[in-house]
Amino acid sequence: MTTNLATPRTMTAAVYRRFGAPEEVHLDQRAIPAPKPGEVLIRVHASTVSIADHRARARDIPAGLGMLAAAGLGLFRPSRPILGMDAAGVIEAVGAGVTAFAPGDRVIAMMSGDFGAHAEYVCVRADGAITRAPTTMTFEEAVTLVFGGITAEGFFRKVAIGPGTTVVVNGASGAVGTAAVQLAKHRGAHVTAVTSGKNTELVTSLGADRVIDYTRQDFTAGDDTYDVIVDCVGNAPFGRVEASINPGGALLLVICDLRSMLRSRGQSRRSGKLVTWDVGKPGADELAHIVSLAESGRYRPVIDRAYDLTDIVDAHRYVDTGRKRGNVVLRVTRTEPDITRP
Repeated sequence: MTTNLATPRTMTAAVYRRFGAPEEVHLDQRAIPAPKPGEVLIRVHASTVSIADHRARARDIPAGLGMLAAAGLGLFRPSRPILGMDAAGVIEAVGAGVTAFAPGDRVIAMMSGDFGAHAEYVCVRADGAITRAPTTMTFEEAVTLVFGGITAEGFFRKVAIGPGTTVVVNGASGAVGTAAVQLAKHRGAHVTAVTSGKNTELVTSLGADRVIDYTRQDFTAGDDTYDVIVDCVGNAPFGRVEASINPGGALLLVICDLRSMLRSRGQSRRSGKLVTWDVGKPGADELAHIVSLAESGRYRPVIDRAYDLTDIVDAHRYVDTGRKRGNVVLRVTRTEPDITRP
């Protein structure tokens, strides 16, 4: 193992031992994990508190998916007591066989269902969803590219989006929604953002051509149809939106329940319209693509609020309100290496 000699033995982590309210999360001291062969150890500078963290902590699972979630999260108590699905930081050590990264590299990474990034250190696979951080961004900015960006990019790689493609993003102001608006616009699509009226300025600044305020109008009402519908809310099952999808179009279910998952393949065959909830396994290539867009000014970080690790409970409380715009950033380590601004 190649490591920095100054690495301590213990770290501060945000831990929860029971499912429930934000107050179940507290700070604790844990042993710093050692990278196994093929892994890197990241000193985490920033993470986010995402909707996935909320769902895991509160056991707020879409209908029918309780037992499946229990297999990953734990049945009676959390099997992964440190939350956090994304990280931005500096590689502290590398395990045997790792040649793509070295101690001192600035990186961003996605842990997905393994979690673990709400801590001062986390181990990830060197061949997983990890890439070098943008040289033009702080870690607090860079970490916002990960959760929403890799999810939206993973779904978009399942469909053809180009100049003139009409895309509607339902739930356009969240982490995945703000990423989807930008990535669809980058591909040349005409983007309709469905969000509350107060978020009109935000989504328009990200590239949305049209905004529908869901508190005043049902985007499925009327005669408007789209090539691709991205549902980031979970309230647009195929039965509701089928007539709004053009022939050969697609419904991308970022959030859905078991019933929608089980019916998606049959709905696709019957209608000739792709219905999918499977994001696949987006990884380093997708992250690197988003980084390249960010470094060239074509992808913008969206930060609602930032909290210190010591204020982790407040961060969870805010995410629980369901009103966050873009990302809620968690500052884990204050020290920030120099960056290059354009």
